This record gives sequence, C-alpha cells and structure tokens, in this order.
Amino acid sequence: MTDPHPSAHAGRIGPNAIIRMGEALDAACGRATTETLFGEAGLAECLATLPTAMVDEAWVTQLHTTLRAHLAPDLLARIGRDAGRRTGDYLLAHRIPRPAQRVLRVTPAPLAARILVKAIGQHAWTFTGSGAFSAEFGSAEAPLLLTIADGPVCQGAHTDHPVCDFYAGTFARIFSELVSARTSVEEIRCQAQGAPACVFALRW
Repeated sequence: MTDPHPSAHAGRIGPNAIIRMGEALDAACGRATTETLFGEAGLAECLATLPTAMVDEAWVTQLHTTLRAHLAPDLLARIGRDAGRRTGDYLLAHRIPRPAQRVLRVTPAPLAARILVKAIGQHAWTFTGSGAFSAEFGSAEAPLLLTIADGPVCQGAHTDHPVCDFYAGTFARIFSELVSARTSVEEIRCQAQGAPACVFALRW
C-alpha cells in the first residue's frame, strides 16, 4: 500500500519528530546536552516553545544530521528508539481512536496488521514529509515489510549501519500494542547505507 497523496503535504512533518527526540535526549544525556545539540541544529526555539503544528521536514534532517555528528552510533540508536516509543505512546493516547484500538487488539494479528497499515498509509505524510511510504505483506524476509523512501531522518547521511531508529521505535510501539506483543522491528535496509529506500521488517 502506498500513500495515495504523496505530495499533498510535501515538506512538512508532525512535530513529534522534534519533540520526542528532545525528550529522549533529555532522558539519555541531560537537558544541557539537549540544549547544546538543538542549538547546533538551529532548533533552540523548538525547546523554548514546543511546536504545535506541522514543521519543515528540513528541521528533522538538521537535527538527525547534528546528532550523528556528535553522538556515538549506539547511543543515538537508543535515543532514536526511545523517541519512537514516545511517539507511539502519543499516537496511542491522542491519535488512534480508543474503539479502533479495542477492535485491533482482539483481531487476529495478520488481519489487524493489514487494517493498521491501511490507516498508517492514509496518514503517512505526517511522518515521511515529501518521502513515500509503502508496505508489503508475506515477503520471504518477514510477514510485513514497511518502506520509507526519501524520509527526512537519514536524508544526506552516509553510514555503514541503519540509522532510522526513530521510525523503528514508533512502528514497534504501535504494532506491539495493537497487533501482537511479540512484534519485533528491524531496519534491514537504509538509504544511509546506499539502499534505494529504508525497509523495516516486522515479525511477530
């Protein structure tokens, strides 16, 4: 499934990509480090006044570029996963209707995953910006593959390891809660490594 309106909100992304990274940085490194790194990224105002509307996706790219330049990969991976988990918590509390959550929890995992993926695809612009989201069920690699092409997290990055832990953490939190508690999420390909898109394998 592909976002049916990939350019309708091009260049904008939900503020969770900024806010939750700040929270995760606070938890892992302390407020002083968070303020320094957000300042380096040109986003100090986002700490002083949390954004409440869609933000320029370039802000997310600037933040992750700065964090990769200053933090060890293992630490940044933990921060990204934590920020993704926090984003998932926010979505469960404020964006996914409670009746729908109750239905998904009692639906067999394969069907629940398809329903959830359809909903994610309809709102993919809120986390991919000008990028593209798609899904593939029943591949040889995993029951579900989620793909983000040209997303803002790894834009311009060149690494020897996957770096989109923010997305992996978000997917893991939502699918673990609504599809199967046994869900695991692994980024098996990343554009930062030279792949054509970032691919996340979901297994349960």
